[in-house]
Amino acid sequence: MPDTTATAPPAAPAPASPVTLGLRAALDAAALYVVTAAEDAPDRLLAIVRAACEGGADIVQLRRKGDDVLELTELAERCRAITAGFGALLIVDDRIDVAMAAGADGVHLGQEDLPLPAAQRLRSAHDGGWPGVIGCSVHSLDQALDAEAAGADYLGVGPVFATPTKPGRPPIGLDVLGEVASVVRLPWFAIGGVDGGTLPQVLAAGARAVAVVRAVTAAADPSAAARGLRGVVLTHRRAASP
Repeated sequence: MPDTTATAPPAAPAPASPVTLGLRAALDAAALYVVTAAEDAPDRLLAIVRAACEGGADIVQLRRKGDDVLELTELAERCRAITAGFGALLIVDDRIDVAMAAGADGVHLGQEDLPLPAAQRLRSAHDGGWPGVIGCSVHSLDQALDAEAAGADYLGVGPVFATPTKPGRPPIGLDVLGEVASVVRLPWFAIGGVDGGTLPQVLAAGARAVAVVRAVTAAADPSAAARGLRGVVLTHRRAASP
């Protein structure tokens, strides 16, 4: 008697990525990724973006909550004008439609946001293929490996320490950074409670790049804060090079 047991169809392969080699190289080289404070008024946010870029931030993420799509797109376009002038990348949190409309360099997705495969399909369906990168937040080694296998372009790993930026999210601790460093080949950024005081521990645990929010956005001199953090990361990299 023939076996009539139904089997699930194989998962569709991820669409070919249109991301350019230049963007991939920029991700690999990035040392400091600054995320804007969601509660900042637009004028302050734009000032922080400029200061972060003046301090050498390699990537800036526009993170907002509650803005309508028109306000967010306009703000993203203004951020893009700033970051482009400094050669930094602009990433938009969550909203791939806004990232595309504003000509941003990528979108960042959390575990509860638009699924990575859906974002990849939207990216490929864009006229000519939108070349923006897709980053993912991960909170464990398993999530990091899953995102890498699914075709993410980079990862945000954390929160390393407890942080008011992610209330209720338990910290993953330093050990996970070492695990990720040992097996994940994507560019990744340690995030969550990273500042001048905790940065040496984060680098010693295996991170080679970091993402910060309050360490720059709440600093008395955001430009100097960004410059100092990036300098520590780059010094650590040079010391660790064979």
